[in-house]
Amino acid sequence: MWENRPNSTFVVLFIVLAVALGCYLYRSDIQSGQIWQKISRLAVGQEIRFRTARFQEMKTDHFVIKFTQTDADYAAIIANSAERAYRQVSDRMNIDVRQKTTIVVYPDSRSLARCFGWDKNEKALGVYWAGTIRILSPHEWLQQAYNEAEFQTEGPLVHEYVHLIVDDMTGGNYNRWWTEGVAQYIEKQITGFQFADPQDVTAGQLYTFQELNKNFDELDQQMSYWQSRQAVEFMASQYGEEVIYTVMDYLAQGDTLYQAIEKATGTDFENFAYQCYRYMEKQ
Repeated sequence: MWENRPNSTFVVLFIVLAVALGCYLYRSDIQSGQIWQKISRLAVGQEIRFRTARFQEMKTDHFVIKFTQTDADYAAIIANSAERAYRQVSDRMNIDVRQKTTIVVYPDSRSLARCFGWDKNEKALGVYWAGTIRILSPHEWLQQAYNEAEFQTEGPLVHEYVHLIVDDMTGGNYNRWWTEGVAQYIEKQITGFQFADPQDVTAGQLYTFQELNKNFDELDQQMSYWQSRQAVEFMASQYGEEVIYTVMDYLAQGDTLYQAIEKATGTDFENFAYQCYRYMEKQ
């Protein structure tokens, strides 16, 4: 069902509408990054609408949850957990997203991977992309069936919802390592969950920030995720948690991540990186 694609007439119509929207936003003096953020969200939203046309649907105050019959018995748990994640993340990050967010529940890893064109063996519990959250069926990974507490603590909803907030707060102007670092940091604060740490980290094992910026998804994922979380934790411990949000304010104004960090911390990025690497080596 999720492989259905819009016909060519719809594609042409959508492109015309997207260009018109882009021109309108441009005339409104909105930054180009925010223009493409809005267009990409609109495009992905329409794709989801067509690919999940036969899915069942449940609406809550802040979410539209789309699922197959496979997960009908988990719909209420997912809905409750999504609203809980909304409250927790919104309170922690002091932001209120008013529009409803779509969550698509895929019945197995293969179908989730297929919607992104991944290798069929790619594993993920959740993915955020362009305003939507896609998650793997709880049937596939929960240790105790229908355990709502386990789903809330071990599941992807808090993590992926933080990604959405970072996207909103920065107008789409962010680096992969930054959003992964913030998502892990906030998730740890809320649920206590964190990915397993790499063993015996030494200076020679650490990736440079240039490598994290350019090749995040091609690096060793355990190390790259750990470093991104450590960088955000270092920032919060050294400069105060509020600096994390100050960085995102500068990103929303169009600064690069390096520029935003320099402005928010009051130090040049080279010194920030040096101190951050020293912090990582001690963990």
